[in-house]
Amino acid sequence: MTRQANSVRRAIRGLLPKRDYVKFSGSIIPAPDRRWCGPEFKDDHFYVASAEREAQRLVSHFQCTRRSRVLDVGCGQGRLAIGMLRIIGDVDYMGLDVDNSSIDWCRRFIGRKHHSFKFKHLDIYNERYNKTGTTIGDDFHFDLKPRSFDIIYLFSVFSHTTEYDMVSYIKDFSRILDENGRVFFTAFVEDDVPDISVNPENYQVKCSGPLHVVRYRKDYLFSTIDESGYSIAEFTHGTEADGQSALYLSKK
Repeated sequence: MTRQANSVRRAIRGLLPKRDYVKFSGSIIPAPDRRWCGPEFKDDHFYVASAEREAQRLVSHFQCTRRSRVLDVGCGQGRLAIGMLRIIGDVDYMGLDVDNSSIDWCRRFIGRKHHSFKFKHLDIYNERYNKTGTTIGDDFHFDLKPRSFDIIYLFSVFSHTTEYDMVSYIKDFSRILDENGRVFFTAFVEDDVPDISVNPENYQVKCSGPLHVVRYRKDYLFSTIDESGYSIAEFTHGTEADGQSALYLSKK
């Protein structure tokens, strides 16, 4: 009877629509097959803990509070937003992503309940994530008001974009950030490598598909950041997912 009952349950589950979310520890989070990054993020405990760590990162490094205005570029399925709701609470938050399905998920499962959390599709061409988007030009700027954010956060974004797009983003961040604004981002950074390498061979990450790994020589990246009007407040090598490095910037 038990085997037969289990077979019936499995058959019924197979007929039901597949859920794209999971309820875990008081939060709604993406279903495992919707979570990006490495396989460890498929585990609910790990995913929620990582979300909380990212929110705590902003508290510890940038003194983020409920009064802060946060821009999350490359928000994916809302990992930072979920963490902020758990650690800080409702804040003035905007999430952008080139993947429209991610924005749709965030609007349905985060934005509908928490109205200060807003999400917007960034319809920019990316060979890996949005091949139908618009290629940005020299006059690029985000559709955001000047000095409208205190913190800009990008996790595993510049690791999957061209150098041109990275520089375009960083330059416009100076307009978007308030006077004492800060930026956090991750990137693949090494010494003694070419200035820029796309999907380098024999690297720590096995590359698959376009723009899987965009790696920078450390001195070259630091010089680019300096020329774009920022000071590097802190740098930690290889501390992030897949061996990426963390960079914390302040406006000069």
